[in-house]
Amino acid sequence: MELSRFIPELSDGAIFIGMVFIAAFLLMQSFIVPAFGENRQSRKRLKKRLNEISREQGPQQVSLVRKKYLRDLGPLERALESLPGMQRLERLVEQAGKETPAYRVVLFAVCLGGIAGVTGFHLLPNPMFGILLGLAVWAFPFMRLLRARSQRLAKFEEQLPEALIVMSRALRAGHPFSDAMRLVADEMAEPVAGEFRTTFMEINYGGDVRSAMNGLLDRVESVTVMVFVTSVLIQKETGGNLAELLDGLAAVIRDRFRFHRKLRTLSAQGKMAAWILSLLPFALATVLSLVNPDFIPMLTQDPTGRQLVMVAFVLMIIGIFWMRKIVHIDV
Repeated sequence: MELSRFIPELSDGAIFIGMVFIAAFLLMQSFIVPAFGENRQSRKRLKKRLNEISREQGPQQVSLVRKKYLRDLGPLERALESLPGMQRLERLVEQAGKETPAYRVVLFAVCLGGIAGVTGFHLLPNPMFGILLGLAVWAFPFMRLLRARSQRLAKFEEQLPEALIVMSRALRAGHPFSDAMRLVADEMAEPVAGEFRTTFMEINYGGDVRSAMNGLLDRVESVTVMVFVTSVLIQKETGGNLAELLDGLAAVIRDRFRFHRKLRTLSAQGKMAAWILSLLPFALATVLSLVNPDFIPMLTQDPTGRQLVMVAFVLMIIGIFWMRKIVHIDV
């Protein structure tokens, strides 16, 4: 009898934690992403362009960064790096601006998640909470890499107009295209300096301009960078005034960012309202449970009450998606 009374309490707590987790996850996915981020259609076009580039190049070429990375690893480390999914993770680490080998990120995540999961399994009242804690801690290093990549990409795009102006002035002064990229690498700050330096090294060491520029687009997955790379490659094939083209592109990018900042300011109030309206029921339920512990069980132990709770949660999820549709504007 005691066990049957103990299990429903755990199940109610697990349901409450699961609801909070689902709501918070949907809110983060819907409203933490910048309002001025590239829309889904733009990302699809970028992925399609990268796939076309890979097919045009035939066998995938190994960049200078990849060669140096493999040369510095030992035999065991190379074997670990050859495991499935490691190359994709290595690409994520590179895009985030980190120098940690991919296999170390995986080992760190597994150890950290395992320790947290075992600790939570033995200390928390419900073993399921320990498993969820272990999974959350395991995913934390990868979430940090994704956030670092997003921040680095945003900073790169913010620096790109100034880099294009520097290249334009260097071209007008008579410098070749590769020297203009080297000037950006010497004069600008990270991350644009590092990416342009890598591209310059690939060109300067005998690489093809098309392969080097496509490598830049592969490392910095952005529609803005795709426009820059495409413009340079078209100019190399058809000719024209590249300096004037870069000036025009820099002006367009600056206007785009000005519009994005204004859009982010206008959508900030809607995002805050979405967070408050979505998490307020959970906060009220917690407060009521602390003030009157017998109040919430009166609702959850009744079959009709549990149905009402589930209906309210479904309506909350629909509201989150509805508010996301209102706040998020594809540009």
